[in-house]
Amino acid sequence: MKQTETRPAAEAALLRRRIPWREIRLASGMVLAAFLLTHFSNHALGLVSIEAMEAGRAWFNRLWRNPVGTVLLYGSLLLHFLLALQAIYRRRTLRMPVREAAQLILGLSLPFLLIGHVTGTRIEWALTGHDSGYPEVVRNLWLLSPEIGARQAIALIIAWLHGCLGVYFWLRPKPLFPAYALLLYTGALLVPVLALLGFAEAGRQLGEAPERFPVSAAPASNLLPLIGPGLYAFFGGLLALTIAGRIVRSANLWSRRVRIRYPNDQVVTVPAGFSVLEASRTAGIPHISVCGGRGRCSTCRVRVLDGLQDQPPPTAQERGTLARIKAGPNVRLACQFRPIGEIAVVPILSTGRNGMTALVRAGRAQGQEREVAVLFCDLRGFTGLTEKRLPFDTVFILNRYFEAVDEAVEDAGGYIDKFIGDGVLALFGLSTTPQEAARQALDAALRIKAGLARLNEDYASEFEHPLRIAMSLHAGPAIVGQMGYGQATSLTAVGDTINAASRLEGLAKELDVELVISEDLAARAGLDLFGRDRQIVSIRGRAAPLGSWIIPRVENLGR
Repeated sequence: MKQTETRPAAEAALLRRRIPWREIRLASGMVLAAFLLTHFSNHALGLVSIEAMEAGRAWFNRLWRNPVGTVLLYGSLLLHFLLALQAIYRRRTLRMPVREAAQLILGLSLPFLLIGHVTGTRIEWALTGHDSGYPEVVRNLWLLSPEIGARQAIALIIAWLHGCLGVYFWLRPKPLFPAYALLLYTGALLVPVLALLGFAEAGRQLGEAPERFPVSAAPASNLLPLIGPGLYAFFGGLLALTIAGRIVRSANLWSRRVRIRYPNDQVVTVPAGFSVLEASRTAGIPHISVCGGRGRCSTCRVRVLDGLQDQPPPTAQERGTLARIKAGPNVRLACQFRPIGEIAVVPILSTGRNGMTALVRAGRAQGQEREVAVLFCDLRGFTGLTEKRLPFDTVFILNRYFEAVDEAVEDAGGYIDKFIGDGVLALFGLSTTPQEAARQALDAALRIKAGLARLNEDYASEFEHPLRIAMSLHAGPAIVGQMGYGQATSLTAVGDTINAASRLEGLAKELDVELVISEDLAARAGLDLFGRDRQIVSIRGRAAPLGSWIIPRVENLGR
């Protein structure tokens, strides 16, 4: 019986894996985004003149009004709409984050918002051969029917906003997104603003000198008044059929219910086919899902305490994610796991007292794996120095040291992660290539030593012995993100690379040298250390040893 019930679900999952719906939706969306970008750019030429808009329209028509461009454009629009309907139908619950809901609603509204514009330009041209130029369009939408013009402007802005949200969801997990986010946001804002300003300027020019732009009357067509209502009925019918299909499917699924037990005696009953994450959202149970339930992260994972033996196996996507985090056999991704029988689960990552909003933030808050360079530095013998000084004198000297290190790191292009006692952790590569990050870290080490030398010179009378330093440089992958709680939250990094760099800094102290450089960083920085002292360092908790170069004095590094 169980095999009979799970076979359709397994076949459907296999079909979804064979057909890359996500990639198809992205491709169709990019076609529509390209159309909007060229269309808005054509409008923006109104800031120059109406003649410039007409010249740009000639190129625009060559691109989009040929048979290939027409099929590509309207095929993408129809396909994008159908995939949005598919997303609505497949969702077990319509509870979702605000941005996801906004993207879905805007996508569904696009055909209804653009039908009037399409019938007044494209379809009129196809039926009558009359090509409405910008003088005619601007006169109709700016002078004769400004309310229609405002409606069309809103429709295009909504279409642009939908496209921007889609691009954001696509690029957000990419490692380079934080580096280019500001540039992308600026472009997303400027494109529609310049387009609206260009159209308004064209309206002003036309209102001041209408005789410069004569307009020929469009030939009549008996079919044109019927096409608009027909398109509204077509797209409205598809939406109505989808909603009706959801209702029928929900009624069928509710006949086969599944109980999911959570901690604190919480029990959720949902139709068969719901994922655990969808069950949590339906019941209002806080459940972390940084990627929005797309299977691109593991933050929603749960430990199954009971009932796992009769459940469907993980999909290929879920298996890959679980294997990457080395999850145990009773761990599943809540967004991908659709139980067919009663289970008991415990979310592994707690949301804390403030719920998801305290944990899931935008941008770097989600944590991203990046290739970084790491610098650890620590004063030598500072504890002995503090024993002979008043506390405020110690604080003064320590702050001068921190100031010198901070200036050195920032001037080299790095970021101070944290001050730990008299030690400092600095990161490089948050917005650069791994090679550039390694060179920046090396430059920072040289600057720190120079700054310490100046500090010793300025306060020579205060020190019985000059201040000495121990530093380490290492490079590799790390998870970078906002970590902490409440006001004690900051951008930091964790991972094996950070631990190894800390161990190398300890080695510098043990050997009484100023700097230890890992072979990984030296290779990325293009640093030739042939003939220097090299040691193989065993890192506690790390399987492979780490090759390192021992540099007794930093100022001799370039010799």
